[in-house]
Amino acid sequence: MGQMLSRRLRSPAAWSETVDLFAILTAASLPWSTSLAGIFNALMLVCMVPFLDIRAFLQSLKRPICVAPIALVLLALVGTLWSDAAWGARFYAVNPTVKLLVLPVLLYHFERSSRGRWIFVAFLVSCALLSVMSWLVALYPNLALKNDPPERGIFVKNYIDQSQEFALCAVALAYPVVMLLRQKRYWIAGLLTALALSFFVNMAFVVVSRTALVTVPIMFGVFALLHLSWRNIAIISAVLLAGALVAWQASPQLRRTADTFASDYNRYVEKGEPTSAGLRLEFWRKSLGFFAEAPIKGHGTGSTRGLFERVATPSGQYQASAEVIGNPHNQTLNVAVQWGVIGIVILYAIWILHLRLFRGDGLANWVGLLVVVQNVFTSLFNSHLFDFHEGWMYVIGVGVAGGMVIRAQQAEAKMGEAGS
Repeated sequence: MGQMLSRRLRSPAAWSETVDLFAILTAASLPWSTSLAGIFNALMLVCMVPFLDIRAFLQSLKRPICVAPIALVLLALVGTLWSDAAWGARFYAVNPTVKLLVLPVLLYHFERSSRGRWIFVAFLVSCALLSVMSWLVALYPNLALKNDPPERGIFVKNYIDQSQEFALCAVALAYPVVMLLRQKRYWIAGLLTALALSFFVNMAFVVVSRTALVTVPIMFGVFALLHLSWRNIAIISAVLLAGALVAWQASPQLRRTADTFASDYNRYVEKGEPTSAGLRLEFWRKSLGFFAEAPIKGHGTGSTRGLFERVATPSGQYQASAEVIGNPHNQTLNVAVQWGVIGIVILYAIWILHLRLFRGDGLANWVGLLVVVQNVFTSLFNSHLFDFHEGWMYVIGVGVAGGMVIRAQQAEAKMGEAGS
């Protein structure tokens, strides 16, 4: 036993397997626990150290897909120098960007590992189990671990995070389903279709975020344009539209969620009430003003809350204009207020470079593309690249899928050289 353990400790392959295991555990735990995901991720990084090829790793960091996220972290650090916020607030605001440093590490590792698909499977299975738990909590609210405040169908975390997970899994399954149907493997395609539908049914009848309602059609549109003929697009669009109409008629929960768009807006405009949509409009309006004050380099890291405190309107009755917040609920504005045009250029470079990485065909390309598209569009309504849960979905999704894509590209290049 001791000799076997000693051999494994000296084996690069064994350490690589351990890294893969902790990556799988990180993905599986993310829908359930921030603490566990953080622990497993830290262990994964530690296990990479003993046999890390420093020279190859540093060489990989020169790629633009790695340079851009590193640059945003460095900008956040440098931005502390011209911020007026307290130093504690400045460093606290750096923290949401630090996760981006893990992205180049994942790209490097899964460029060399053949187990990338297991991370996708682990996340999918974990979300499927969470969907079952969501139904149980909807029927028996006392089962929820999250009770402050209680949310319908939410066992842990919140309905925004849960909707992000379910929407990503449901749309991501479209690619393997279509591929399986083309191969006439109908049983497996049917099972995956049923799983995808189970996520949509949960969002329709239990709980769904308004962000998901907006972004799911966009993600499906991207899939249709990339992988379907116009005839199939027309047929599937008709089926989806019919399904959406049935869900709309059958689900009071879905109708209430959609109705809040208009009601929230009207209450904000007419009475200044701090509704969900109204607060976002208020945050965006003020953030544009802050950006105009310092358009080039922004107000510095961690400055956002102080700026909102400065312009908050005192009122005997609570109004949206009195709200003070450190996050304007829009990724672009979050970056613009703190780091100006410089930050915006780096942010969009990250998204564009990662979109370009996933231009090919195959499951890894599709998953990576979908993760980036979802993050870009949900970041219109939230700062999802900086949020813990959605930010880690991006880092893990792009890191693992990107490494798999680079690995496949290198294999194709070697085959081409061998055949020439």
